Amino acid sequence: MDGNGRWARGRGRPASFGHRQGVRAIKRVLQACEDLGVHALSIYAFSTENWARPRAEVRALMRLFHETMQREIDEMHRRGVRIVVSGRRDELSARMRERIDEAMARTANNTNGVLNVCLNYGGRAEIVDAVRKLVRDGLPAQKVDEEAISSRMYNPELPDPDLIIRTAGEHRVSNFLLWQSAYSEMLVTETLWPDFGEDELKAALAEYALRVRRFGARPAAEIAVG
Repeated sequence: MDGNGRWARGRGRPASFGHRQGVRAIKRVLQACEDLGVHALSIYAFSTENWARPRAEVRALMRLFHETMQREIDEMHRRGVRIVVSGRRDELSARMRERIDEAMARTANNTNGVLNVCLNYGGRAEIVDAVRKLVRDGLPAQKVDEEAISSRMYNPELPDPDLIIRTAGEHRVSNFLLWQSAYSEMLVTETLWPDFGEDELKAALAEYALRVRRFGARPAAEIAVG
């Protein structure tokens, strides 16, 4: 969800103002996902690298996350959305962990969609943590395969993403869902995240629908026979 800071600076406001507008964009996009039949939405809220940002911005972000969880949980539950969180939760404050546990427990049985909040998340960190689980489980080397690793990801029940949208013209993967995105389609838009909404999501899905997903294979019609 790139562009919050740039959006705010363009209006002469602090980054925190952009982040709050970014939360509103999440609500718009989540509603659009429900309307368009997208079952699972993962949002990159805060990366393991984001701790290096100015301390005041980090504090403001954490405060915003906590307030948003507290304020929106009733509506998410009413709409039947299940909330899950991916990331290293043990590095968050006790207050934040308590709010996360409450949101996940309360919405655990909802089936109308999934909002996966990637908080203190890093793709490399997730793989490292999965390998640590393999070691703790004492799995022999000959039994380590893709399924063994996938099943030890933060939320292994979630499907791999079909489409990853990168806003604000950014062309980097930025350590996001490295394991799960092996065959995801990528789409880059110049739109800053606070300006992203239903129209932008519809356009992204329309472009995605035109793509041919081969998953490393080649369609039979394209195989040369000689």
